[in-house]
Amino acid sequence: MGVSGPFPGSAGRPEGQALDRDEADRALARLGAEYDAIESSLLALQDHAGRRLLEGADLTGVTKERWAATERSIAVLWSHFDAYTAALTRAREVRARRRWSSPDDLAELTALLDSTGAEVTTDGAVQRCTLRELVERMNGRYARALDVIVAADSVWSALPARIDLLAAELQRTRSLAHSVGVRPGEHPSGDDLEDITEELGRLRAEVIADPLAFWVSSSTGSSAPGGGRPDTERYDRAARALEDVRREIEAVLDVRQDAEQRLMHLRDVLSRADRTLTEARQARGEVLAKIAASEVPAVSSPSAALHEQLAAAVDYRRHAQWHRLSPLLERLEERAEDELLRARESLTAVTAPLAVRAELRGRLDAYKAKVARHGLADDPLLAERYDAARRMLWSAPCDLRAAAAAVLRYQQAATEAMVPDQWDREGGA
Repeated sequence: MGVSGPFPGSAGRPEGQALDRDEADRALARLGAEYDAIESSLLALQDHAGRRLLEGADLTGVTKERWAATERSIAVLWSHFDAYTAALTRAREVRARRRWSSPDDLAELTALLDSTGAEVTTDGAVQRCTLRELVERMNGRYARALDVIVAADSVWSALPARIDLLAAELQRTRSLAHSVGVRPGEHPSGDDLEDITEELGRLRAEVIADPLAFWVSSSTGSSAPGGGRPDTERYDRAARALEDVRREIEAVLDVRQDAEQRLMHLRDVLSRADRTLTEARQARGEVLAKIAASEVPAVSSPSAALHEQLAAAVDYRRHAQWHRLSPLLERLEERAEDELLRARESLTAVTAPLAVRAELRGRLDAYKAKVARHGLADDPLLAERYDAARRMLWSAPCDLRAAAAAVLRYQQAATEAMVPDQWDREGGA
């Protein structure tokens, strides 16, 4: 949502002097463009997935309180927009009276466009303000509302899915624990598993009901919506506790059935490697669809030889051929870890273009915010270069090299434009 600056042609015009026809027409054109931008922003806010989730959720705590305030603020936003619309409509009607506006028409237009032409109701009281002041009020409310919505949506997008994955891993660990006699009341790790189960249940319910309680605002003072990150401290603590239990169960397996434990670990490592390669293949398809990057590496298939050797190891154990099983297990354990590492490196390699695109998007938006703070949001060259870079970064497939060059051009132009702006503010020539 753009911030309205001085009206075209108003700089240097004595206070109280009416706009001339050209100035009025330029002001109306600018206000019309600003109207479209504000309306687009408000509709996007109304259609934001995070807002729809907040509206339908059974909220508690800080999220319930802040969302109630945000809903009221959004309602005020629309009422301000209605006031802006009414003032602009009235100004257009005055300008449309005649082709060559009379002095009286121009005086009325000046009052509407450059004086207290907007009428808003705040806490039951009617106030008049300029359109610039009205836009500034809308900008503030819009930024605060978007911050709440983006923060809640970010928490909901991150934590519940991670908790569910950890819960699935917990269930697998519980089954393994039961198979070796690690049960609640009989072994400390069994009690720990019960505690982790209860904690994950509580954590998920609290995250769903009060996502903003799990949001850490950015300490850098970022002006970007939702500047911050989800608070994963409790999740991380549960994950570490589960990992500790898993190691304890492995120790029990080493004592009671070393060979079986090692075979199960091999199955797990190879399964993770296979799943990672599958994920890498799926990610490669996504990257090729979204990024114009011919250098995206191919993803190999799982190692059939390793799976055949694992089957042979299982057969050795079944027939108590320990002299053959032991050296085979040692070789398999080393190769399986290498296979998992290879799979992870493959996944990292194929998803690298998406990470590069995300970094370019972040840099572009950061510079746009900086440009806006310097009052250069309406600079034609900057707007043109920003739009060019944004089109490249949000197109599919995205040409990363061209997009990076476009972002650099915008960054350089922004830096050059902000230097004289800073000099002027400090009293330079």
